Amino acid sequence: MGFRRQRLGEKLPDLLVPGLDVVFTGTAPSRRSAALGAYYAHPGNRFWQTIYEVGITPRLYQPHEYTQLIHLGIGFTDMAKRAAGMDHEIDPELYEVDRFVEEMRRCRPRVVAFTSKKAASVWMGVPTGRIEYGLQRPVPDFPEVFVLSSPSGAARRGWSIEPWAKLARFLGRSKA
Repeated sequence: MGFRRQRLGEKLPDLLVPGLDVVFTGTAPSRRSAALGAYYAHPGNRFWQTIYEVGITPRLYQPHEYTQLIHLGIGFTDMAKRAAGMDHEIDPELYEVDRFVEEMRRCRPRVVAFTSKKAASVWMGVPTGRIEYGLQRPVPDFPEVFVLSSPSGAARRGWSIEPWAKLARFLGRSKA
């Protein structure tokens, strides 16, 4: 498939190839995900259940199976590749916005889906309070952008499956 090898210091390698339908983009992997070498691996994280429930995947995948999703047109990356932990623990100097933009322009996914407002705010350069969930305004020479509610167990109070369901409908993968 040709996805990029893990760079020195990265906690999780990107799973990116040209022409993906969607690239899920987090702020940084959790400590658990970094330790296990799999995206969204904390047992309290709703990511895997959610993408199955809304129809983005045809079955419930487990975190260790994340590389298989490339065959479904699904990729993964983070804004801070050399950090792990909760959003508020990430040193802002570790965000790699230029690397992220370069990779998205190289791979040209149909949609970039930020899995939290924090990840989106890092890219947009605006406070999280100014970001709405869902499809964002088009950006020239960039894929469509969705902002999703965080599936992290630590973000339970702000959880809504609706932005995820809207993404599934946009991708033409909705169960509804």
